[in-house]
Amino acid sequence: MTTHDDAHRDTAADRPPTPVELAWAEHLGAGSDLLDRLVIRYRERQRRYHKIGHIEAVLVSIAALTEHEQVNDLGAIIAAVLYHDAVYEPQHPANERASARLARRDLIALGWADDRADAVAGLIEGTKTHLNPLSSDAAVMNDADLAILGADETEYGRYTNAVRDEYNHLDDREWNDGRVAVMQAFLDRDSIYATTTGRGLWEASARANVSAEIASIRS
Repeated sequence: MTTHDDAHRDTAADRPPTPVELAWAEHLGAGSDLLDRLVIRYRERQRRYHKIGHIEAVLVSIAALTEHEQVNDLGAIIAAVLYHDAVYEPQHPANERASARLARRDLIALGWADDRADAVAGLIEGTKTHLNPLSSDAAVMNDADLAILGADETEYGRYTNAVRDEYNHLDDREWNDGRVAVMQAFLDRDSIYATTTGRGLWEASARANVSAEIASIRS
């Protein structure tokens, strides 16, 4: 009799592991069924930016940041990255809270201690505003999630177009007003990024990108 895990392993053996699979194997270990369900979520039809590619990009940014920034629990950060957009409905005001609850439930099922699963949930909920991270782990998590703001002009354009597509339920005026408010709030901060490394890597380009986007919307 072939089980789901057997089939999963057979399929995975036919190709190199993905970055998400590698991160899961290293930091979460067991639970291939849970990983499969998580990946399916990132393939939902309403997603244009918040897909598996975003998770892979955040993992790359985590690696860049942790080359220089000290963290307390890298495994918890990776778990938070994998789950932080697991629930994503553009018209839902509490995606982060729902994603945090899902992460906590799954991690407890994998045998994580309650306090460690709670820490992951807290990291996820912090991505709602990316403000005032309470720990070095939260600072790294927030900066990695915001790294896209400091991307090159072409990639930044793809990002903004994809997010606009996700919010296609808004008319242009609603989108423009909301987007300017959100992006101006980033510019109004003393710094967009919470870590020294994040500021060095992305602050200048992020401010240039966000300023140009706002100017384009207002023109």
